[in-house]
Amino acid sequence: MADNEGRFPDPHEFQVPPELEGWEEMYPTHHLFSKDREEWEKAQFWYQDKIHAPEPLPPLDLIFQEAWQISLSQYTTRVFCIPPAQGIAQRIVGGYLYICAIAPPPDEIIAEKAGHFEKRVFYVFEHYDELWDKWLTKFKALGEEMSAVQIPQELPKYVPDDQVLPAPTGFYDSYNLIESFDKLVNQMFKGWQYHFEMLNLTYLAYLMFADVSRKLFPGISESAIGKMVAGAYVSMFRPEEELCRLARLAVSADGVGNILKSTKSAADKVAELQQSEAGKNWLAEYEKSSDPWFYVSCGSGWYNHEGSWLTDLDIPYSYIKGYVERLDRGETIERSLEKIEKERDEIVAEYRKMIQTDDDRKAFEDAYNTIRTIYRYAEDHLFWVEHWFHTIWYKKIRQIGSVLVANGMINEVDDIFMFNRYEIPQLLTEVATAWALGVDIPVRGGYYKSKAAKRKKILEAAVEWNPTPALGVPPEEVAEPFTIMLWGITTDKVKEWLKGADTTAGADLSEIKGFASSAGMAEGPARVLKRLKDIVDLQPGEVLVCPSTNPSWAPVFTNIKAAVTDIGGLTSHAAIVCREYGVPSVTGCGIATAAIQTGDIVKVDGDTGTVTIVERAS
Repeated sequence: MADNEGRFPDPHEFQVPPELEGWEEMYPTHHLFSKDREEWEKAQFWYQDKIHAPEPLPPLDLIFQEAWQISLSQYTTRVFCIPPAQGIAQRIVGGYLYICAIAPPPDEIIAEKAGHFEKRVFYVFEHYDELWDKWLTKFKALGEEMSAVQIPQELPKYVPDDQVLPAPTGFYDSYNLIESFDKLVNQMFKGWQYHFEMLNLTYLAYLMFADVSRKLFPGISESAIGKMVAGAYVSMFRPEEELCRLARLAVSADGVGNILKSTKSAADKVAELQQSEAGKNWLAEYEKSSDPWFYVSCGSGWYNHEGSWLTDLDIPYSYIKGYVERLDRGETIERSLEKIEKERDEIVAEYRKMIQTDDDRKAFEDAYNTIRTIYRYAEDHLFWVEHWFHTIWYKKIRQIGSVLVANGMINEVDDIFMFNRYEIPQLLTEVATAWALGVDIPVRGGYYKSKAAKRKKILEAAVEWNPTPALGVPPEEVAEPFTIMLWGITTDKVKEWLKGADTTAGADLSEIKGFASSAGMAEGPARVLKRLKDIVDLQPGEVLVCPSTNPSWAPVFTNIKAAVTDIGGLTSHAAIVCREYGVPSVTGCGIATAAIQTGDIVKVDGDTGTVTIVERAS
C-alpha cells in the first residue's frame, strides 16, 4: 500500500509477487514503465482502471485497451479539442492496468483549442440525430466487413487447379492466413476510432448540464441531476426487451413456458422444444432475436473468457426462465420507461419554476436539451461496439486459434489469447512458412505451447494478488472531471487508499459512502457478486452488491431493490443503467464488496450516496 510520506509506491521500484515472474514478456514494451520515460512517469499519479480492466489482462485482450487509449485521447486533444483536457495514459504492472489523466496543456495551447472546440462541439450537439444515423450505418458496415473476413481453416495439400489455371491468382492461403489477422486488428482499431466519435461529448454534455444546474440551484443533489436526464430508449436495453418478448410468447404457446421454467440445461430445453410445433416456432423467434440482439457478452465484453449469449445459452435461458415465472405470478417484466419519464418531467418542472431570469432560463434549456439529445449515445454505442462488435471479433479470432491448434502451434483454441497482437503474426508466419517449404517441416509448437502454459499460470497467480490501487504521488486534489465522473476517483477516495481503508473494512463497519448515482431508497438482503458467472444466483428483491455492474445484466434490474458498486462515478455505466431502470444506486463505494456479506440487510439511499448495514447475516 502507501508509504509513510503520503504517497503510493514508486512505479519504477514497485515489486510484484515472485509467482508473477516473467509477466513483462506478455505485453508490448510501450505499455511498461521504462527508464527512458522515468522522469515523466514518476511525476504522474497512476491508479488502477477497475472499470475497463478489473482483472489481469490476457495479452491479446490488451488490444481493446490500446485502442481506447488512442481513441479517447485523440478526440479530446486533436479532434474536438476540449481546451483544458488531455488524454489518458496507460501502463501495466503484473497484468493490471494503471492509468493517469494527463495534466492540462500550456495556456497558449488551451487558447488555440478553444476556437476549434466551440466550432466543432456545438455543431455535433445541434446535429446529433442525423450524425447518429450516419454513425450507426458506417459502424454496422464495419461489423459486417469483419464478419466477412475469410480465414483459411485448412492449408491445402496442393493449391486447387482453379487458383492456378488459366492464370495463377498470385497469392494463396499462406498470405490469406496472415492477412486475415492483420485485417481483424485494423478493423478493431477502426471500430474504436468510431467508438469515441461522440462518447466524450456525451460525458461533456452531462458535466455542462450538471454545472449549470449547480449554479442555478445551489444545494441540488447529484441524484436529482441524474434523475433529470434519465429515460432514454437505447440499444443496450434491446436485448432485455427481446427476452421479455420471448417470455411472453412462451407463456402463450402450448407447453413452451413449462419447458423454459424447468431446471434443465439450455441445451436440453432446446432439444425438448424441437419436439413440438409450438416449440419449433418459439425457437424460430429466438433465432430472429439473436442476430444482432444476443451478440451480448456475459460480462463487459473486454475479456475473452466471459463468453456471450451466443456461446453460453444458459445465461439468456436463465433470464427467460425468471421472466416466465414472473409472468405466471402476474408481474410486469418490462422496464417502466413511462414511469421514469413521468418522474423526470416532474422534477424538471419543479426546478424550472425556480429559475428567475430569462438568461438563466436559456442557459438551463440549452444545457438540458443538449444532454437529453446526446445522452443516449453513452449506452447506444455500448451495445454496438463492446458487445456486438467484440462478439464478432472473438468468433473470428477463435477461428484463427483453431488453425494454430491444427498446425501444432498451441494446445487449445483459447491459448491464442495468451499472445499479444504483435506476437500472433509470428505464429502465423511460421505456419505459413512450414506449409510453403513442403512436408515434414518442424515448427516450434513446443516453444509456443510452453509459453502459453507459463502465461496462464502467471495470470492465475495475478488473480490471487491484491495490487496497490495506485502508484506515484497523488495530487492534493483530484479535479480532472472525467476521472471523477466516470471512474469515481475522488480526493477522499485517494485518502482512503492511503490509509489502506479499501482492504481493512471490518465487520463493525455500519455505513459506507459513495456517489448518489440513482435516486430513491430501498432496503433488503444483500447479494455480493464478485464473479460474472454468479449473476444467476441473484434472487428477486435482493440488493446487488458488486465491483461494477455490466450493462449486459439489464435483465436483473427489474428484479432487484437496489445496486451498490465499488467502482464508478455518476456517468459510469452502472449509474446510467440504474437511473434508466429507476433502481436506487450508490456507486464508487470502494469497499462495498469487502464490507458487506451476502445476507446482510442493507439500506441504500440513492439520494445521499449512503449505504447502511442494518443487520448482519447470522
